[in-house]
Amino acid sequence: MTEQARIAQRICPFCEACCGLEIELEGNKIMRIRADKADVFSAGFLCPKAIGLKELHEDPDRLRSPLIKRDGKFVAATWDEAYAEIERRLLPIIAQHGADAVATVLGNPVSHKMGLLLYFPKLAKALGSRNIYSASTLDQIPKMLSVGLMFGSWLTVPVPDIERSQFLLIIGANPMVSNGSMWTVPDFRGKAKAMRERGGKIVVIDPRKTETAEVADAHHFIRPGADVFFLLGLVHTLFDEKLVRLGRLAEHTVGVEQIAAAVQEFTPERMAQRCGIAANQIRELARSLATTERAAVYGRIGTCTQEYGSLCSWLIDVINVLTGHLDQEGGAMFPKAAAFAANTRSHSGSGRGVISGRHHSRVSGLPEISGEFPITCLAEEIDTPGAGQVKALITIAGNPVLSAPNGARLASALDQLDFMLSMDIYLNETSRHADVILPGLSPLEEAHYDVTFTQFSYRNHARYSPPALARERSQPEEWQSILRIAAIARGLGSQIDIDAYDDALLEQDLQRSAGAASAQIMAALQPLRGAERQVELALRSGPYGDQFTQKPDGLTLAKIKAAPSGLDLGALQPRIPEALRTTSGKIELAPQMLLDDLARVRADLDTAAPDMVIVGRRQLRSNNSWMHNLPALAKGHYRCSALLHPDDAQRLGLIEGGMAQIRNGDRMITAQVEISSEMMPGVVSLPHGWGHDLPGTQLSVAAQRPGVNLNALLDENLRDPLSGNAVLSGIAVQVSALV
Repeated sequence: MTEQARIAQRICPFCEACCGLEIELEGNKIMRIRADKADVFSAGFLCPKAIGLKELHEDPDRLRSPLIKRDGKFVAATWDEAYAEIERRLLPIIAQHGADAVATVLGNPVSHKMGLLLYFPKLAKALGSRNIYSASTLDQIPKMLSVGLMFGSWLTVPVPDIERSQFLLIIGANPMVSNGSMWTVPDFRGKAKAMRERGGKIVVIDPRKTETAEVADAHHFIRPGADVFFLLGLVHTLFDEKLVRLGRLAEHTVGVEQIAAAVQEFTPERMAQRCGIAANQIRELARSLATTERAAVYGRIGTCTQEYGSLCSWLIDVINVLTGHLDQEGGAMFPKAAAFAANTRSHSGSGRGVISGRHHSRVSGLPEISGEFPITCLAEEIDTPGAGQVKALITIAGNPVLSAPNGARLASALDQLDFMLSMDIYLNETSRHADVILPGLSPLEEAHYDVTFTQFSYRNHARYSPPALARERSQPEEWQSILRIAAIARGLGSQIDIDAYDDALLEQDLQRSAGAASAQIMAALQPLRGAERQVELALRSGPYGDQFTQKPDGLTLAKIKAAPSGLDLGALQPRIPEALRTTSGKIELAPQMLLDDLARVRADLDTAAPDMVIVGRRQLRSNNSWMHNLPALAKGHYRCSALLHPDDAQRLGLIEGGMAQIRNGDRMITAQVEISSEMMPGVVSLPHGWGHDLPGTQLSVAAQRPGVNLNALLDENLRDPLSGNAVLSGIAVQVSALV
């Protein structure tokens, strides 16, 4: 290496695996990206996406200065001009139409950006709007609702303790590709291999023989959207065959009797025809779960993105409780994050529980869950006239025109807004509608701490990434932009002293939470600023923290910074009852809301399966739409294909590489055909996040192979009625050859 050469450690921002990277730099030039072999969490694992970090940083399409739309065209602007335009346009809307006239949307990349994640609540409070939306209602809110009701906080999600497990039943999830989802587990392949070498077993339930199924011991097809029938058959078997073993959880659990009564009619023999898995197989899997010493059930995207998403999410954890595998080594356990986890704050073992339905959406009357409405309600809130109509929108690292059902309606609605602001690194299918775009930083130009994913991690740890490269002097940090918009919304003006405003807000928070000690804590946090200061506060007051010198050996940000490859905080440990925040201080196994929803299942039992349904699929190189503009990830074989079983292809007159027309009522798309026996007969699969053929975008690589948008087929009004999550899979379609 030259004198200018150096190595920077970085947590990868491309997926939930959060792998540790080493970035080899010469000056400001990225020479090489490789795995950090010393990383305490990912231990030298690297997936193909990481190499795209160089291309993302250097992407000529990535926005580097603010844009303002003038006479229908975007022109470059200074930051002061952009903030002034926001102030000029936003304040009159709030003054005339009220706080709820402004909606906000958060996209998936926010979870990888600590500045956006930690400062958005300040913006939301400043706006005072109930119209908050995010990508959560496209894939995870059912799980948040079920664990909230059962355990008392929205992110108290049990994850498989894979390194000590003997049996894993994986339903509607593909961790070989995702490296976990709401389960942060880099190198799933390596961990699965080690599990099987020590005599463990993995069984996958999925309508496709996925990459995960390929490395499993067994795979069973299941009819899309029918997971609830399969899961109810498992629960019935546990009671019917007297396999329920609560163990030490017995004294910490209420509702077992209600579950037993609720599942009496859902025998495996009745469930088999509906879900497509034989009754004897359902019973055998239930026995394996109950009699294996260390086992867990894990379900994810496929179990959430359907009309029974909340019930499926709930039943998975019901099974883990009934078999005695919840909060058990080798079972489904609760991580203990070093910072920000609600289940490590306040009094342990009990709390207020979760509260939802505090208000309802204006048009469809849907309840808020975890403070937000379903993103599928956004278009109707904009294009339906009346009091409370959304007139302005702020999107933050989100692209709902592609990621949400019926993006055409949403795109049309966005053009009806009085004002739209986007914070984004790209001029994409959604931000093209904005009046002002504020560009985000490259991940290499900002510090990072995993605020969210440490709460889902297979092993407790703490890691911090300082900026690897300096940002342009004129560009603010993202938390500063969020806070400036908040100040504008409060009428404090775009020229406010951001550091002074940040200090004032933090002092107010500390006075509420720490009382007389607030001044001492405030002084101890100096000279840190912004998001980094928020991380320091959370770490020092967290479960491993030094409690501001009260525990001298405790954790501080400085100690993590001194360990570039992170600090290992140990394997997961039992946390019941300490992790609970329910009002009873118990695991609430049978929330009434969920029991009542079983009536829908009863009514649906005898419904005939459609001839053909559609599901999505995950792909290693394109987890999200913005990855399609990176050449290293976009190259290779064409991936936006309609995947079908050979029998279906023959029946429908489809050929490999030909074009198929896929219809759902009046909605229609065309897609290139790929034929494979990995698909269950009667199911067609398309990947998520494609459709880069809309005008007005600046995504030159993605536009070369735009693909087709699965969500254009879907009905925005079809939701899981409990959580409001969009139904993205198991939709009946008609498929025919395009002549």
